Amino acid sequence: RLGIVLSMEGGALPITVLPYRFFAGGPLGNGRQWWSWVHIDDAVAALRFFIENEAANGAYNVVAPNPLTNKAFGKVIGKVLKRPSLIPVPAFALKLVLGELAAIVLDGRKVSAQKLQALGFTCQYQEVETALHDLL
Repeated sequence: RLGIVLSMEGGALPITVLPYRFFAGGPLGNGRQWWSWVHIDDAVAALRFFIENEAANGAYNVVAPNPLTNKAFGKVIGKVLKRPSLIPVPAFALKLVLGELAAIVLDGRKVSAQKLQALGFTCQYQEVETALHDLL
């Protein structure tokens, strides 16, 4: 199971970052939803790890070990881009503009990476700030 995969090639990150570029960034919806995220490079590395590791069986959460709320995530985006994170984007506006894709950013899950770590996999990007510096 994949968390929110951070990549500028698609998915939630380009949509989330766009308002910050215009100094209009802020929490999505109420901002309290948990974001269990993973850098694209770590997601690919984890999938390779599963293929090469015979001990890997069953379901694993491919996420970084440090989930955070959308509000906290937005503050980190603001910090990395040197932009404010003040203007919330209402859920209805996201649903209107994004349709079904809005569920990716509005429905949160706090997911653990413990089983993946116990198997011996370590994410290169464990903190969202480091991941965002790499991607943005």
